[in-house]
Amino acid sequence: MDSFYNLTPDIVMTGIEAAGLLPTGEYIQLNSYENRVFDIRLESEGNPPELSGRVIAKFYRPGRWNEATIQEEHDFLLDLKSAGLPVIAPLTQKNRRTISSCEGMYLSLFPKALGRIPQELFPPDYQKIGRTLAHLHNIGEQKPARHRPRLHPEVMGWPSLKILTKWIAPEVRPRYEQASTQILQWLDRQLEGFRFQRIHGDCHKGNLLLRTVRDEADQFFLIDFDDFCMGPAVQDFWMLFSGDQESLGDEERAILSGYEELRHFDDRELELIPGLRGLRIIHYAAWIARRWEDPSFPRLFPAFRDYIYWAEEVEALEKIAWSLR
Repeated sequence: MDSFYNLTPDIVMTGIEAAGLLPTGEYIQLNSYENRVFDIRLESEGNPPELSGRVIAKFYRPGRWNEATIQEEHDFLLDLKSAGLPVIAPLTQKNRRTISSCEGMYLSLFPKALGRIPQELFPPDYQKIGRTLAHLHNIGEQKPARHRPRLHPEVMGWPSLKILTKWIAPEVRPRYEQASTQILQWLDRQLEGFRFQRIHGDCHKGNLLLRTVRDEADQFFLIDFDDFCMGPAVQDFWMLFSGDQESLGDEERAILSGYEELRHFDDRELELIPGLRGLRIIHYAAWIARRWEDPSFPRLFPAFRDYIYWAEEVEALEKIAWSLR
């Protein structure tokens, strides 16, 4: 972890060179809470020309994923790319694999994707995204991920709630635990009978890139499969919705209209959305707690130890728990 917390330019460049590329030494650190990600400039000669002079280097946080789980992420991306899906697949390194090791950290390299994060999505955009997700799920169901987690309270809910016991503000702890327990128990029951398959797992606007090419239709790229898991298809929908109740129906219909051009969707899964939203709130808070020893996290989440943070979390969870009754 010391190498990860204090990742120096020398370590970064050493990893790039060991992977078989020639960097100039110029790099930009990109926003990533979980891993360390860098945009690396490459020498004009001695590197694959298809990289256009830049490569993205991803140093995985030690202790989170083992090699088998990372390899499943890469295999899924390669499956999607070979099927023509717009994703950014990992590069093969000097060791003829997509993973190498540097100072005890796993390192992967990706081509630099050009595009922008969409600020607002409209019905035609949701239709395009729906078709992309249907294509992704068609590939995802072809084989299981044996080493990735399942999107289920047993894996992401109950252990998270246990961790949070010592973090929740004492004034609201009973309410937080009661609302969380109601949500997780409901989700335990509701998930029975639903099919789990390979999904993106963290599909929100920040993980979409919109690429505009002259004289071509706009294209959405899915990025950051770090939370790829086994779960119900609807998990890849609901975080894309604006949250505006007036437009929610239009967004939902638009994404499903595109999705069902290529794949059947079980409408019963829509009923899971409130529970999945509650599960994410609990799991996200536990993720911050687990990372608190990382020197960057107290700076990134300064309100995490304050009463107001937990009071707002309780209100959100209680609204969900009440709706599930």
